[in-house]
Amino acid sequence: MSNLELSDQEIQRRETLTKLREHGIDPYPAELYPVKHKAKQIKDNYKEEQEVVIAGRLMRRKIQGKASFGDLQDDTGRIQVYFNRDEICPGEDKFLYNDLFKKMLDLGDFIGVKGKVFKTQVGEISVKVEEFTLLSKSLRPLPLPKTDSEGNVHDAFTDPETRYRQRYVDLVVNPNVKEVFEKRSKLFSAMRNYFNDAGYMEVETPILQPIPGGAAARPFVTHHNALDIPLYMRIANELYLKRLIVGGFDGVYEFSKNFRNEGMDRTHNPEFTVMEIYVPYKDYNWMMEFTENLLEHCAVAVNGSTKNTFNGQEIEFKAPYARVTMRQSIIDFTGFDIKGKSEDELRQACKNLGLEVDETMGKGKLIDEIFGEKCEGNYIQPTFIIDYPKEMSPLCKSHRDDPELTERFELMIGGKEIANAYSELNDPIDQRERFEEQVRLAQKGDDEATGLIDQDFLRALEYGMPPTSGLGIGMDRLIMYLTDNPAIQEVLFFPQMKPEKFGAKKGPELKEDEQLIFDLLAKEQTMDLNVLKEKAGLSNKKWDKGVKGLAKHGLTKVTKDENGLTIEMIG
Repeated sequence: MSNLELSDQEIQRRETLTKLREHGIDPYPAELYPVKHKAKQIKDNYKEEQEVVIAGRLMRRKIQGKASFGDLQDDTGRIQVYFNRDEICPGEDKFLYNDLFKKMLDLGDFIGVKGKVFKTQVGEISVKVEEFTLLSKSLRPLPLPKTDSEGNVHDAFTDPETRYRQRYVDLVVNPNVKEVFEKRSKLFSAMRNYFNDAGYMEVETPILQPIPGGAAARPFVTHHNALDIPLYMRIANELYLKRLIVGGFDGVYEFSKNFRNEGMDRTHNPEFTVMEIYVPYKDYNWMMEFTENLLEHCAVAVNGSTKNTFNGQEIEFKAPYARVTMRQSIIDFTGFDIKGKSEDELRQACKNLGLEVDETMGKGKLIDEIFGEKCEGNYIQPTFIIDYPKEMSPLCKSHRDDPELTERFELMIGGKEIANAYSELNDPIDQRERFEEQVRLAQKGDDEATGLIDQDFLRALEYGMPPTSGLGIGMDRLIMYLTDNPAIQEVLFFPQMKPEKFGAKKGPELKEDEQLIFDLLAKEQTMDLNVLKEKAGLSNKKWDKGVKGLAKHGLTKVTKDENGLTIEMIG
């Protein structure tokens, strides 16, 4: 990276790096640093004159002659550190303070500190530094917020796209973000402990699968060179967990990374985490009670209460939850009764309701479209939607009282589905017929229907699987509700993003309109000229001049193909 691509601060920090090495100071030492204390621990257990050894990032520094204050941040929080030149450098050599601390340390550097705990005159618990060690030099300045005299905050690191791309910076400068992921960890631990206490066993199943099964979704496809076969990234782990029930386990569960090659939005990421559990000799009625008690337990473990606010609305996780049949739900919100309706009648009903449908959609997809668009968003409090039409549930047992239905429920919270459960289908002949219907839908053009039959799973069922109930919970969505985050990207450390293009230069010679267009391109990468022009909000004259200016600088090119004109960043 040339200096032309670096900011003034980045250049200065690299020059400091050279000076450190010239003075014999390794800016990235390999030796173990004997950390013995944490910031929160020192504050919670205050002992005057206690000898402590801490380490972390230098996040604030106020130099006042021979005495200075700063903030050291570790994984538990911040604590004030006090530097006194005569304490650090008791002899005549003042290098450590005058040169190293004052001139060669920057905000964001990792340092280790040895000293004694005391309280300042205003009562703030602090550490009086006796020794400090540079542990890692930061070459980029942190985007730390600044507060003006009127209390207004400036330069805060708040742009969502930048925060998601640079989560490592987000975690450093926005402490509330870390709390979300601490709660996520608590959720997993609470659920795991609940299952273990009930006697169920955690297992692992394949991520690469020869047949994508267990759900209706588009898979990611790869190729195994040695076997010369296609393999699919797991869309669900259901069929493998059921094999283990066939094998004799009395309850198994897995926190499963699943992958679906579909759209992305505020509630969907192509890589996501699901918990699935299967318990023999149970049905969906038992599983409903198990689920509501589980979520009540998890809410208390994460937030200390069964009540939680999400998107401005209070959600009560305390059991029991309301139960509504899918048929009744659709009647309640549309006035249309799906019972006994043909595929053509359902398609016409969708059109009457203003829903977009096509000829590839079978009865299950059409009913799902009605419920998803007209009903689902109305369920804010935890509500079980039960008794789904058979066409929507190819892996679910037929309802004991109505052969057109299945013993299935979905749990709705905050207007979205968060859990899905069945009395599992264990009739191998019925299961084969359901799979064959999925193949028919795939041949018809339904890209989410499974066009492959898992013959090994059918063979397993033919050996006999006991009556079983299974449950799947979307862990990412659940933690969204428990932390009041409406976007799934907020609860994933590294959500999927459009690739970032590195190496483009923002030369100082760019004019205002050129810079505006360049900034849009840096965010959008490649875009239709007309759409980009509308976003820029420039007049035709300024737009044309700006585009030509970027091309003149060698930063962009305009191409024309069958889709029209596009502008692309090349610099």
